[in-house]
Amino acid sequence: MSKFQECLDTYDKEFKKMGIKYDAKLLAAVAKGLGPSLYKNDASKVAASDKSELERIKKNFLVKKLGLKDTPKLDEGIADVIEQIGRSNRNKYRAMFYYLLTKRFRKSGVYK
Repeated sequence: MSKFQECLDTYDKEFKKMGIKYDAKLLAAVAKGLGPSLYKNDASKVAASDKSELERIKKNFLVKKLGLKDTPKLDEGIADVIEQIGRSNRNKYRAMFYYLLTKRFRKSGVYK
């Protein structure tokens, strides 16, 4: 089994644990877009308590990648995803986080 598939299997287990149904093709596309950071322990997870990291996600992913305008709705969306995954959940995998943001803002067309 490839490392990429192992990551996807991990995300599948996490989504099932949280009771979230997801689009496997879209998740794979989002994960693929993360490149090598997917395999680095620190880079593969989001530190939800780090304001500077959340700001980077907003600027680099939501604004640049998804093409959204920088409004307070982006911060609300990030906060919603943090709640959805669970504040106490230490496994805030970046691919899952970005997937949920993509779905939240209805931007799955970016990955088609």
